[in-house]
Amino acid sequence: MTDNLRDIPEFIERELGESLQARTDALSTFKELGAPDLCHIIKVNVKPNVKETSSYHYVSGIDASSSASLAAYLNSLTYAIDESHAWFSKGVQWRIRSGVYCCYNAFSRVDVRVEVKIPGGVESYAVNIRGERQEATAAIWQETYVTAMLRSVLYSDDVNYRIPGFRKLDPIPDVDAENRFFEAAEQLFFKGWLLGSSPEIQVPTIVNNHLTAAIMKYCQESFRYDLGVKFFERLFKREPEVASLLAQSYIGTDEELKAINVLYQALKQFPQSYALLHVQADFLRGKGKLEMALRLAKQAVNCAPSEFITWAKLTEVYIDLGDYESALLTLNSCPMFTFNERDLQRMPKPAKAHLPIRNDIDLSLIDDETGREHEADPALLRLPAPSLRGTFASAYNLLTRLVSKIGWDELLRCRSLVFVMEEEYRMQKEAEENIRKGSQARSKSHDEGVPEVVPARDQLLSPNGTPIPIIKISTESEREREREQEEAEEEERVKAVEEAAAKAVDENPDQSMEDIKLDDLSLSSDKDQEEGDQNEKKTNDEVTEAEKEAEAGTEAVAEISEESAEEEVQDTPIKGKQIEKPSVAAASDEEENEDDEVELSFSFSNKRLCDRWLDNLFMVLYEDLRQYTIWRAEVQHFRSVQAPYRKSGTDWEIYGDLATRLHHREEAKDAYQRCAEQKFSAKALVRLLEIYAEEGQLLKAMEASIKLCVYQERWYHETIFPTAIAYNLNKLIQSEGLAKVQNTLIALNTSPAVFKLMSRFLARAKTFDVPGSSA
Repeated sequence: MTDNLRDIPEFIERELGESLQARTDALSTFKELGAPDLCHIIKVNVKPNVKETSSYHYVSGIDASSSASLAAYLNSLTYAIDESHAWFSKGVQWRIRSGVYCCYNAFSRVDVRVEVKIPGGVESYAVNIRGERQEATAAIWQETYVTAMLRSVLYSDDVNYRIPGFRKLDPIPDVDAENRFFEAAEQLFFKGWLLGSSPEIQVPTIVNNHLTAAIMKYCQESFRYDLGVKFFERLFKREPEVASLLAQSYIGTDEELKAINVLYQALKQFPQSYALLHVQADFLRGKGKLEMALRLAKQAVNCAPSEFITWAKLTEVYIDLGDYESALLTLNSCPMFTFNERDLQRMPKPAKAHLPIRNDIDLSLIDDETGREHEADPALLRLPAPSLRGTFASAYNLLTRLVSKIGWDELLRCRSLVFVMEEEYRMQKEAEENIRKGSQARSKSHDEGVPEVVPARDQLLSPNGTPIPIIKISTESEREREREQEEAEEEERVKAVEEAAAKAVDENPDQSMEDIKLDDLSLSSDKDQEEGDQNEKKTNDEVTEAEKEAEAGTEAVAEISEESAEEEVQDTPIKGKQIEKPSVAAASDEEENEDDEVELSFSFSNKRLCDRWLDNLFMVLYEDLRQYTIWRAEVQHFRSVQAPYRKSGTDWEIYGDLATRLHHREEAKDAYQRCAEQKFSAKALVRLLEIYAEEGQLLKAMEASIKLCVYQERWYHETIFPTAIAYNLNKLIQSEGLAKVQNTLIALNTSPAVFKLMSRFLARAKTFDVPGSSA
């Protein structure tokens, strides 16, 4: 006889109520939608001398619109007490004495709690971040209901929102629940910005927040854009900026003319809305009008220069156009934000955990005893790319898309053309040091009364051959003699520059990738100097002003050299298989602000300093490409000798993720298939299900869905929609028809329990009239 709940996970507390206290203490740390709902119960034994126990578990998908619905869930747990007992037992000895259900309200930042005493009454109240009780009004209940629904919809498959013992129920089981959710969301729509937004958006707006993201996800994954049209049409009358969401819904229903008209009307009132501009740009990209899309993306950046998504959209358009240098420069300009982890509650260590297994689950389908993580290659486990989050993950995806278009070598060439390379930076520092030493020597000679000797121009060349400007105070007659000498020496100076640049290239043949275009840049600097000398012949006043400006630039360069003297970046080139490791640009955040001053004396006027985070992403990309190249070389070698290529299941899973990140679809598919053959992997099956659904391989998609469905049922994931399984099945239903999908499931001849689990997804598609289910 035990006190555990049947088929429901729970964690036994060491002390009564410690989980509730921990939740109260954690309320101030919740930044967005909050932690999952917490259900806490106290159980007593009929025997008077037996100590009462308490336990808790996490749950989502419960209707939190009133205290009655939460109290009903607590009451349902009384029927889940384990009734297994011996023949001599007299009945159930354990019962639930009381329970508390906690649901976080992200609008008002309070934790709504319902306390039930059995037998007894029901009490509901709200707890603020200071732990103080307050009344739970009707408005707070409505906000709590919408917040609970948003957590269930947005975080149904979120890997960052997974915790042990998390019971997920279906948040919208029928059409009435769907209508109730959309009605409540409409009433709170203009307060949605209080909830926060995705990590790529810095400032939430009424059209970019968690509420609108959940509604769009619900409509998109069910392919029912008509719901979004009806919902946003009513709101568009009150707020024209909602046109960005309404237009997306119109495009989803193939009503493109209506979408364009709505955007046109909205942009007349809100020409500075980047959300409206992005919808137009995406529409034009789909139609192949990339030049027009580029203009809109640039305008969106001007409207919201502090948002990551505007720069990312501009980068995507540049990649589509094939302007890869501009794409790199735009990517380097993206503002990056710190990723905030999901709101999860930290609990004290429980006395024990009870994670029961349902009797009707066929565990042979999800046997994951093989291929454990310690069998994987340590080099694969240390890859840094899987740990990227938020804007850094999005920027890395753009970088991998870029390298998939042009290759690694061409990417390095573009990088050297638009960013300051290490060799160039080293030459710049040497030239700055020469300027500083020359200034010190002139200052010393002036103090000692020694006449200043000005060296010839051809004696002061920077390492790349560019002459360093010499500024001195002279009389008008001396200026005439200098101009005559400069005109006579101009041809010799240009020739000396060319010879110095050629010599530098010969001495550093390995740096050809980084030194590309240095000759042209040096010559262009000489031409600029020559044009400046010709302009000096016009008036003496203009000469005097030019000298003052050059002198100010020389002093600025001297100051820069002193500040950056301690920031030398060392880099050792390491070469993998056919991959050259990128050099790290030695540029700190302070040097970025001084870039304009450096341009006065050196040939970096058309180059920028690469941000440190982008340098790090280049190194992450290098590691990914190195491992991918080694993997493909090994595969090719084993095929040539006709030998089997063996790896552990975890290795194949990592290889699949690696190929997915680098946009190699077929290699990723092969790796995931080999992983699924060796061990059960939910991640590999989800990826395969997506691939099979896109390719229309119905039988294989149904086999993967069955395994995933059993796996989710094992870990108390009872949500039907929205999930990855439902989304891909809806995609197959739309393309193949519901009848064909049902017949395929029947042909697989699964067990009655598994057939019942899978039938829920097909029944929901018919109930909610998913496209393809009515035919």
